Amino acid sequence: MPPRANGEIRADFVAHDARTRIGRLYETGGLRLRFPKAHEICEGVIVNTAGGVVGGDRAQLSFNAVAGARVVLTTQSAEKIYRADGPPARIETSLTLGAGAALHWLPQETILFDRAALVRSLDVDMAADASLVACESVVFGRLAMGETCAAGDFRDRWRVRRAGKLIFAEDTRLENPVALLDRPAIGAGARALATLLYVAPDASARLEECRAALEGAPCESGVSALDGFLVARLLSPSPESLRLAILSLFSHLLGRAAPRVWQ
Repeated sequence: MPPRANGEIRADFVAHDARTRIGRLYETGGLRLRFPKAHEICEGVIVNTAGGVVGGDRAQLSFNAVAGARVVLTTQSAEKIYRADGPPARIETSLTLGAGAALHWLPQETILFDRAALVRSLDVDMAADASLVACESVVFGRLAMGETCAAGDFRDRWRVRRAGKLIFAEDTRLENPVALLDRPAIGAGARALATLLYVAPDASARLEECRAALEGAPCESGVSALDGFLVARLLSPSPESLRLAILSLFSHLLGRAAPRVWQ
């Protein structure tokens, strides 16, 4: 069955005169990339003009930060995944980082409505001395409306390669997610979760700093580091509490304020 809606963004970012600018941009379907302000770091905001994603939709995002480029990418708002009556929605993201490049992949929350089905992937290919911050957060249900994602299917796949070597691989599947997240050994009642990955030459040295940033945070969290990459995982029954904890991590890792749309 062909996709109900097929959107794509492909963009290259280049360093020029101590600033990063867009080098090439291709947009199709309902996806757009906008640049609110010009800074030393290029900040791009992804806009889904359809207002959400339903079963059968497909979004393909491909971003290339060439040597020395510094890029922050986020979304205009939380992405809403609506009920799927047939095939799942698919969101596929590919990030490429050249020598000395820095890319921050910081989309706002993905909200799964009841009976939503989403297959999502993140593939990263980065140079040995590049720097990556990638954070994805998921909320199961419109909790403010009293709705949970009791039925549905969420699949998430991450692959990160540095200098051609696979350094991080993870597959997650939550089918009928609320029942799974209610289990003490899985989520203990959580309705929102996030994974943050930091890959950089100094990643291991930032471990204690990141743990300190989450001390007292109103959520369950853990941070570990190994051989140049750091992983933080967060769980909370409250999306608002999870967001505050993520912003605390951002303030330590980014070296600048979080994207304005997050604030």
